[in-house]
Amino acid sequence: LWASKKAGRPVKWTGDRTEAFLTDAHGRDHVTHAEMAFDANNKITGLKVKTYANFGAYMSLFSSSVPTYLYATLLSGQYNIPAIHAEVVGMYTNTTPVDAYRGAGRPEASYLIERLMETAARQLKVDPAQLRRTNFITQFPHQTPVIMAYDTGDFNASLDAAMKAIDYAGFAARKAKAKADGKLRGIGVSCYIEACGIAPSKAVGSLGAGVGLWESAEVRVNPVGTIEILTGSHSHGQGHETTFCQLVADRLGVPISQVSIVHGDTDKVQFGMGTYGSRSAAVGLTAILKAMEKMESKAKKIAAHALEASEGDIVIENGEFKVAGTDKAIAFPMVALAAYTAHNLPDGMEPGLKESAFYDPSNFTFPAGAYICELEVDPGTGKTSFVNFVAADDSAG
Repeated sequence: LWASKKAGRPVKWTGDRTEAFLTDAHGRDHVTHAEMAFDANNKITGLKVKTYANFGAYMSLFSSSVPTYLYATLLSGQYNIPAIHAEVVGMYTNTTPVDAYRGAGRPEASYLIERLMETAARQLKVDPAQLRRTNFITQFPHQTPVIMAYDTGDFNASLDAAMKAIDYAGFAARKAKAKADGKLRGIGVSCYIEACGIAPSKAVGSLGAGVGLWESAEVRVNPVGTIEILTGSHSHGQGHETTFCQLVADRLGVPISQVSIVHGDTDKVQFGMGTYGSRSAAVGLTAILKAMEKMESKAKKIAAHALEASEGDIVIENGEFKVAGTDKAIAFPMVALAAYTAHNLPDGMEPGLKESAFYDPSNFTFPAGAYICELEVDPGTGKTSFVNFVAADDSAG
């Protein structure tokens, strides 16, 4: 900005890779000691974790919350662990500061818990997939010992899908064949759980945060039936322009070309909390949905009045407001026009068709999944080849 003001023209600067390593926020740097206890039936009875988390030379925006609120709270993973003790020690060092980076805290928790499960399976001499099954959470909602309360999930289904896709049952035969060919064959399982759409506002308020965790949306229906969606969730490559428009178009049964998204324009968009923490759909899209519901409710009243029908009998299909069980209908653009001409609205109704909503979720969402990798090693050269990799993701957690 300073250079642009001095030069009187747009100025672009791109750092090289060395500059990026020296100046960009880094992701994560943990040294952790962890212990996991099992009973005679291979059920986990406890987990104890002590993590030294490197903050770098200076405190950055989120560096203290990443290894605490976003890491320790997911140390239960997909497993029913009755007792968890976690201690995190933040350390200042002479390295680059860390900050929220690609998952921020959750990958560290997944890595730790899955390494423990894999190590335990070898020490207990049981199948790694079966050990996970033995300890999966199967009843929901489930309150973990580390704050998080999982609302729903089906961890067996994800693991089943991954094992089927990679032919887990046939691995022993493939391993034997590889051995006969002088190669080593291995297979590894990893099951993760994520906490997305960080929430609610009161949760971070209790930690001293100065912002909320809600998102806002406004639905503007124009007199000709075109629809503008104003959102505080900003797209920088996630495809909001498609997914947000698709929700609106599908609900109304109108072409997606009839819907447009307005975002990132502070002259037009009301306050928003932005895009981070996998919250765009879970929080931002839900705010749009709530605004849509308000708009649809008003539009149904207008349609019912025009069609001389009960509001409860109005359904929205294929871009029309219809009286259920009859052939009486009015097109969506005509409802929009009626809202603005205001010649014949229900008594006391304010003209226009524009609604807004704020959504502050009561909890995170918890997507989960299972990944399995099969690889082969040439013991003579050490060359490793990936034979297959499968991923089963349940994004509806």
